[in-house]
Amino acid sequence: MKVLVISVDQGEPDYAAHAEEFVMLARGAGADIAAMMNVRRSRPDAAYFIGSGKVEEAVLLADEADAEIVLFDQPLSPAQQRNLERRLERRVVDRVALILDIFALRAKSHEGKLQVELAQLQHLSTRLTRMWSHLERQRGGIGMRGPGESQLEMDRRMIGDKVRLLRSRLARVQRQRATQRRARSRGSTLSVSLVGYTNAGKSTLFNALTRADAYAADQLFATLDTTTRRVWIEGAGQVVVSDTVGFIRDLPPTLIAAFRATLEETVQADLLLHVVDASSPQRDEQVAEVNKVLADIGADEIPRILVYNKIDQAGYEPRVERNEHGTIARVFVGALGRLGLDGLRGAIVESGQIAGNNAFTIENLQSE
Repeated sequence: MKVLVISVDQGEPDYAAHAEEFVMLARGAGADIAAMMNVRRSRPDAAYFIGSGKVEEAVLLADEADAEIVLFDQPLSPAQQRNLERRLERRVVDRVALILDIFALRAKSHEGKLQVELAQLQHLSTRLTRMWSHLERQRGGIGMRGPGESQLEMDRRMIGDKVRLLRSRLARVQRQRATQRRARSRGSTLSVSLVGYTNAGKSTLFNALTRADAYAADQLFATLDTTTRRVWIEGAGQVVVSDTVGFIRDLPPTLIAAFRATLEETVQADLLLHVVDASSPQRDEQVAEVNKVLADIGADEIPRILVYNKIDQAGYEPRVERNEHGTIARVFVGALGRLGLDGLRGAIVESGQIAGNNAFTIENLQSE
């Protein structure tokens, strides 16, 4: 499906990385980028975000490129989206809707699909008035997966009923997860969750540690559904390792809330392995974004180890770094080539010790 991508530079120092990330999101959703338009603004226009003059340029560019959809790399208010669709006479998909769409495309488990539908309905409930006659002729495609057009035509009361039903189903899933966690706790099993920015290589590292076959690909949000495996680590015994959904800047609040059941694995873990793409020029900003989301979901106090992955691409050697207190701060690995895994296993072992009651006492491995 041909799309026009409108990218807005509001003077952020990392705008180039932000724009590149959005292009990756668009391609991950299956977009054929027919044209791109870059706009500089100090602050958003209330009616169109990019201003009426730029909207006219966008109309001409979209017509020339024969674009069917316009992708906007910023979150739009319902009024801005409605005004843009009227002027462009095309469906407009903003950053939030695009991320939700990718989640709808990638979710495989029953739970994941429930969570995606809940997030989409919450997002769409404020935008029911945006459905114009030209949209009624559209069928499927980017921004319309998941609930689909029939859901978009539902009134707020019907959507509210559906949201309550989905929340009830997800509550049952949360209770099931809690039961599983209690069983692991009774077995004195260390629980480790992999977290990190999307495409940092969490699933590849998960597979390397557990010899599992979780889906891993060089794309954003390759993993949506939490995968859990038991693995034996010498010196620690049985360890439960969970691979979780990756984070991204400006993750939609509705998506964080809807995926809380999945992220419960992160909140309830004994130890977090914060996987970082060591080869990314934006790795420090990505670490900050993950830390912000961890704080949002109440997981910021859980002990964690920074795991710098993809060292073969970054030119680093496998190693374990400690701070001045002797606490492990960083572990450098190459998951794809299975580099540095012994050092990582040793760091996991060091993170806890078996007490007299056969329970793990986790030391704080939070890096400075």
